[in-house]
Amino acid sequence: MLPPLSPPVPVDLDALSDYLLSDRSPPECMDLSQLDGFLAGVLTGPEMIVPSEFLPVVWGGGQPDFVDAAEAATILGSILGRYNEIAGSLEAAPPDYAPVFWQDAAGNAITEDWAVGFMQAVALRSDAWEPALHDDETAMLLIPIGIIAGLAEPEIGLHDATLPDGFLDELMERAADLLPACVLGLRAFWTDRAGATAPGRASGRKRRH
Repeated sequence: MLPPLSPPVPVDLDALSDYLLSDRSPPECMDLSQLDGFLAGVLTGPEMIVPSEFLPVVWGGGQPDFVDAAEAATILGSILGRYNEIAGSLEAAPPDYAPVFWQDAAGNAITEDWAVGFMQAVALRSDAWEPALHDDETAMLLIPIGIIAGLAEPEIGLHDATLPDGFLDELMERAADLLPACVLGLRAFWTDRAGATAPGRASGRKRRH
């Protein structure tokens, strides 16, 4: 987790999306929805991940091509501006994080790209995320994200999980509402855990294995 960066930058998501999908972004660059899930995962997770580490992941290991320094500042500022927006929405009382999902022709949310991005953030600190998987209630917040990610990117998702009949259909039907709730629940888990292990405080949370 990382506090909001400052100063805040107004975010033009359409312009950012256009750049990420353009020929001047690296071939393996994230799209806007994937980026949004990735930034949510960075901010939700157990350890600080600074921009110098997560930005290369956004570009997929390649180098973006900018027309000039002004465009570079605009695009990078938009990415960090969206980071700020997500951080602020998670800190709000009550939290009001709203993911960026693509939509199909019928207006239904397409959640796979977002979930892929979130799991890429988890992969950056996979060992540190282990306690969430060992807590029964919290694991049920992370597993749906992994299952949805696995539909698009099997190598980073939980596509091999054995699912009850009808589970996947119900999950996908509810995903647009479920995923924001998962983010908030995971963030609460790590926030509570950090507070419980702070010097001078004893943990009152029972761990389940």
